[in-house]
Formats: sequence, C-alpha cells, structure tokens
Amino acid sequence: MTAHRTSALPVDVPADEIGPGVRGFWAALPREGRYLLSTVALQHLGRGMTLPFTVIYLHEVRGFSLELSGTLMGLMAVIAAIYGPIAGTFVDRVGARLVVMSGSVLASIGTVALAFSSSLPIALVACLFLGLAHGTGWSASNSLISAIVAGRMRQRYFGVNFALLNLGIGLGGVLAGAVVDVDRPITFEALFLLDAVLVLIPVMWLLGPLRHVHGRAAHTDASEPRSYAAVLRRPGFGWILAVTALTSTVGYGQMEAGIPAFARTVSQVSTEAVGLLFAANTAVIVLLQFVVLHRIEGHRRTRVMMTLLAIWAVSWGLLGLSGLLPGTLAAAMLVVAYGAVFGLGETMLQPSIPAMVNDSAPDHLRGRMNAASSTAFMLGAIVGPVLAGVLLGRGLAAVFIGCMLLGLVVSAWMLLRIERIVSPEVNGLPAASPSTSPRTQRAG
Repeated sequence: MTAHRTSALPVDVPADEIGPGVRGFWAALPREGRYLLSTVALQHLGRGMTLPFTVIYLHEVRGFSLELSGTLMGLMAVIAAIYGPIAGTFVDRVGARLVVMSGSVLASIGTVALAFSSSLPIALVACLFLGLAHGTGWSASNSLISAIVAGRMRQRYFGVNFALLNLGIGLGGVLAGAVVDVDRPITFEALFLLDAVLVLIPVMWLLGPLRHVHGRAAHTDASEPRSYAAVLRRPGFGWILAVTALTSTVGYGQMEAGIPAFARTVSQVSTEAVGLLFAANTAVIVLLQFVVLHRIEGHRRTRVMMTLLAIWAVSWGLLGLSGLLPGTLAAAMLVVAYGAVFGLGETMLQPSIPAMVNDSAPDHLRGRMNAASSTAFMLGAIVGPVLAGVLLGRGLAAVFIGCMLLGLVVSAWMLLRIERIVSPEVNGLPAASPSTSPRTQRAG
C-alpha cells in the first residue's frame, strides 16, 4: 500500500504558520496525528477507572494484605523498569508500530487477569503482563509520535497528548468512584474488563488507517552502532536521564504514595480532601496545558524546567504547611492547593523532557533513548514511595519535605549542566544561522 506512505512524515510546521489555539494546532497536524490524538482520552478512561482503586480492590475485595497489595503494585514498576530497555531495542529493530500494538495486547491480557485475581498466582500473572505493558509504553508511543511530527509540532503534541491523557484518567476516576462497591466485586471486575477493551484502541488505528506508520528507522551506513553504550555517549543525555530520575523521585514518584500518606497521617485530612487534591491536579492540567504550551514555545526547555522546579517548590511548601495545621479546614485547603500548583508544574514537564529526548535522538537510536528515559522515570517511581515510606513511617515529616526540596535544587543544578552541553535545537531554540545575530534569537 505505497499510496499511503507519505514522505511528509515526520511533519514540522513553522510557528508562524500554525493558527492560534486548539483549532490552529489541529489544522496543522498531519492526518496521522489527528487519528492518534482523537482517542487518547477515551483510551485512558479505563485507566482512570482502575488506577485509583487497584490497591483497594486487591486488599478489600480479593483479601490480600495491604503489604502484599502494595508489593504487587511495586512489582509492576520493577518489571517495567527491567523490560523497558528491551522494548527500546525492539522499537529500533522492528519499529514503534509493532511494539505499541504488543504493549496494548499485553495490557489487555494483564487487566483481564487482574479482574479475576482471586488467588496470588493469578495476581502475579496480571502484574507480569501489566509490567511488560508499562515497559513498552513510553519508548514505543513517544517513538511513534516522533515518526509523525517533529520540531515545534512535536513539543505541542506531547503537551496536548498529556492533557488529553489526564482528562481521560480524571473522568474515569470520577465515574468509577460513583460505581465501585467493595461489597460487590462485579463492579470492580466490570471496570477492569472495560479497561481491557479500551487499551486496545491503538491496535485499531495501527491495523487500519495508520498501518503505514511503522516508526522504523531507515537503514543507514552510520558508523554509530545501535547500542545503549552509544545512547549514553550522546551529548548531555546522561544528565537528561539523571534529571528525569530525580524529578520523578520528588514528583510523580510521590503521587501514589508519599502525598496521600503525608495528607492522611501528618496533615490529618479526610479521604475526600485527598480525592479533591487529585481532582484539582487533573483540572489544572486539562485547563491550562494549551495556555502553557503557547507561553513556553521558543524558550529554552532547561529554563522552562527550572520554572517548573520553582513551582513544585511552592507546592511542597504548601503541603508542608498543611502538616503544621493538622485536622483543620486550612490543612485540607492547603492539601488541595498542593494538587493544583503541582499540576501547573506538570504542564511544563511533559512538553520539555520528552521533546528534548526525541529532538536529540537519531532515528536508529530513538527507541533505545526513549526506553532509557522511561527506565529513569521508573526508577523514580520505585525509589520515591520507598523514601516516603521510610521517612514518614518514622515520623520524619519535616525531613521528608526537606528531601523533596533538596531534590529540586539538585535538579536545577543538573539542568544548568544540560544547558551548557546540548544544542540550541535540542533545547527548544531555533538553530543559529550565519545571518542570525544573537540579538535576534530568543534567549528564553
């Protein structure tokens, strides 16, 4: 079907040719990008229905101890971190399309197994398949996106994709909260089975109208080998991995463990307040992502990330302050404010790090570089909950907040290192030309 193969991929559009707002972005997108984005929210609706309630389901419905339930959740992240580099190799060898489809199938099988995890062996099988699926997700999907769009469009795409993903997860959580009942296991089983169907949506596109988008590097005679050693030799990439792992540890790695634990045990707020925290977080991302994308375009991604770190420092300060007012309405309001402010920072993260990784990646190493970034992120998701458990379990709430703030400071230092190493294009600036003076470039 060579008629479908278009040499226009990946597509970049000059900023001055992209119309304003969502309509302008949508009009500038290639057909393939529209297909993928059109169902992102629906695809993650099921994820939103199951993610907040998986531990509750394993503990209160299936009867596993709370410790075992938490261990099973952690096992998924460990499997994902181990499999991620292998998935990245597959992306470079066979293309992102096949790996994305395999990840969707693995996620579907794992979710079905989780729906019927009446015994530990079945739960372990579910964790295995879901861990493998999570290990494929980042490297394969980001590589597929990069096969469709480039440059400024790629940065915008990552941001819009993140907003739609959060919209689906947020709506799913709200819907599930109104349906699930621990005394009726079938309510949980139905949601898991619905999730198992929705995660297959990418397979529908990639077997149908997008079957020509293979996301596979063209054969070249490049002297650089296809290996992870070559990945680590890329200018500044080791620092990008380090800042990814650290920001994950003090950011996303706390969302499912440290933050709820601090809110409940230190700030002593209700479960409703914790729910509002996540609702506020999702609402800010969905409502402000496109506004933020417009504001940060043309600025150095490292500087955008430093702004993010400052915003996250404010959010951690709010959470820490809530711990000084335990059990009060003020504490609850500060906890919810934490979620909103943290979400504002998140709108700057997703258009920055993934775009930086993919703009620095040659086609023959793209899968491996995305996989390395995914593994670094997973390390933060593993270390973060452990760190929170140790410190908060020993009553060291102030030390916990201090560690988060210290992590942000070290991340800022790493970003300064990255800024001195990577090229202007990788850092989000237009390439300098002989006719371009420093005064005409946006310093960001």
